[in-house]
Amino acid sequence: MSRSVFLGWRWLCRMEHMNPKLAIANDRRGRKRFSINAPLTLFIGDREIPAYTRDLSNQGVYFYLASADEIPTESDFDFEVGLPPEITLSTSCRIKCRGHAVRTEKSRNLTGIAAAILSYSIQREITTAA
Repeated sequence: MSRSVFLGWRWLCRMEHMNPKLAIANDRRGRKRFSINAPLTLFIGDREIPAYTRDLSNQGVYFYLASADEIPTESDFDFEVGLPPEITLSTSCRIKCRGHAVRTEKSRNLTGIAAAILSYSIQREITTAA
């Protein structure tokens, strides 16, 4: 088993042990998707674009951003997702990812982006005592 497959499986296991109240998106995918509304930040060039997730799995994410901000379909980009303790059932963490946009859906105020997750690393939030 390759390291990337192992890490993906480990993240899926972590997500399955998260808050049991999270709804699982009902679709035809082979992987479980979790309906999670979490902050997401896109990094495109020197720009940081705020967004938020609709659902998330260890291999993909669907997120929304303002219609004025766009990323082209079939492009690669970096992003971070922040997960609070209520979702992880432990400490806050940030997931740094490399993604590939596979589909965009535009509405009047928002653009929805479906992206494959090419790679990721889980970063624990470090709290400093004041």
